Amino acid sequence: MPSYKLTYFAGKGLAESIRFIFSYAGVEFEDDTFDSNDWLTKIKPTTPFGLVPVLEVDGKKVSQSVAISRYLAKQFKLTGKDDWQDLEIDATVDTIHDLRAKIGAYFYENNDEAKAAKLEVAKETVSYILERLDAQVKKNGGYFVGGALTWADLTFVALLYYLNYMMKSNIIEKYDNLTALQDKVLNHPNIKKWIEKRPKSEF
Repeated sequence: MPSYKLTYFAGKGLAESIRFIFSYAGVEFEDDTFDSNDWLTKIKPTTPFGLVPVLEVDGKKVSQSVAISRYLAKQFKLTGKDDWQDLEIDATVDTIHDLRAKIGAYFYENNDEAKAAKLEVAKETVSYILERLDAQVKKNGGYFVGGALTWADLTFVALLYYLNYMMKSNIIEKYDNLTALQDKVLNHPNIKKWIEKRPKSEF
């Protein structure tokens, strides 16, 4: 088994989906977190493209959270049953990150006027995308693709902490199928074990 080291800020954010994949698969990894004050001087210069999370596999480093998640999903059999299902999974994950980008554009905006406008866009995007994701889960037997758990499900549930933090609300509250999916993931014994031991953080 390779040695895995995951480097990220001391929070859930974009790294939590990777941690969920490791945890669900029961695979040990080093969770290397750092203080944001160390980012520019100590950590950023050591990353491939000035971004985190970074995964180190037997000393080889790679960034980009979605690419890392997809790679690990292949290693741990959390992909689809065929190429078409893998395409559906990729499309779902990209949609989830589109949602994150719209919410992030509002959350990280410093200009008050622009922030208010971006909040309206974020709210519209949230309801538009979540309505469709909810219907997708209903149609696929309680999961996003193929009636079985894949890395798309783990990605969505793991990212919810970050999305809810930015929107200051439980964004899936009105969506029964997404809520049921979240419950299934969070109640998996390995995920529960991870949640119990992970460091406390706001986002």
